[in-house]
Amino acid sequence: MFQAKEGNREDDSNFSLPSWSCSWSRDVPVPLCGLRPLAPDARCAPSRPGRGPWYARRPVTTPSDPPAALREPPPPARRAGKAGSGELVFTRVAGRTVLEKALARSPLKLLAPKNHGQAAWVFVASFGGGLVGGDELNLHARVGRGAAALLSTQASTKVYRSPLVSRQRLEAEVQAGGLLVAIPDPVVCFAGSRYEQDIDVALADDASLVLVDALSSGRSARGERWAFDRYASRVRVSRGGRAVLLDATRLDPAHGALPERMGRFDALATLVALGPRAASAAEALLAPRPPPERRAELVASASPLRGGGAVVRVAGTSVERVAGFLRGALAFLAGELGDDPFARKW
Repeated sequence: MFQAKEGNREDDSNFSLPSWSCSWSRDVPVPLCGLRPLAPDARCAPSRPGRGPWYARRPVTTPSDPPAALREPPPPARRAGKAGSGELVFTRVAGRTVLEKALARSPLKLLAPKNHGQAAWVFVASFGGGLVGGDELNLHARVGRGAAALLSTQASTKVYRSPLVSRQRLEAEVQAGGLLVAIPDPVVCFAGSRYEQDIDVALADDASLVLVDALSSGRSARGERWAFDRYASRVRVSRGGRAVLLDATRLDPAHGALPERMGRFDALATLVALGPRAASAAEALLAPRPPPERRAELVASASPLRGGGAVVRVAGTSVERVAGFLRGALAFLAGELGDDPFARKW
């Protein structure tokens, strides 16, 4: 049944209501414009003669719910994060290294700019400007015989806040006489983020590797200093099928408050120089140096690697200080690559 009221007015033959309440039943047809119940064969007139849209002159019945078979299925749940993969193949042709193959699947993005040297350069990026929770980026690179390749980033790798873990993995193979230089910018983990990465490099007996794994405290200018939920990094290097280096770093507030544990330092880095084409750099890094001053702004410690090489761990009070140390230690790369990879950055 359909009822309408307007104060104490009894004549409802031709008027409009400023306010009304109603109750209805599916057994009685309900008009759009009138207020009194209609017979099934009745026609509906507009509330005022000569006015009202054409569809208001027809009786309307209340439709029933469509059967379940005709209902549209709910949209699929959106998956948090996305897996991206890529493949790179570097080959030496006519005295230069060329990028024979470059394959990337979103959100992974690969940029291959030209340079003035004989090596091939690739900058690794991701769509969206960083990693969100659940993102997984997997990159496989192969450096052919005698080839030289540079892997870097345009800027720091940003890891956004999420209860899900973001992951990156690099698998590289360097054949005889080849050189792989992997020097990405530091990882920046936002407050509440979780990040894991794996780097696995297999070298031939006379292949060479220069690798940098760096981390900053986060967006310290916003008060997010060592405020992420978890950071884990693993670096494995083998040479001729034998393990040379296994280095792991894990920072987790569950093991103790990170700001207190890290003290005055806002940036960490690990530098690996291994093989004949990086022998001069490894020798310089292993040279004796005076002990650091009390509360020094930069601290570095070097250790030899089997087969001729060095691993250096660096801690600094700022990203700029750590970057300055790395740039000085890797100055020899301009000669090996034919161009300076630090000329327009840091």
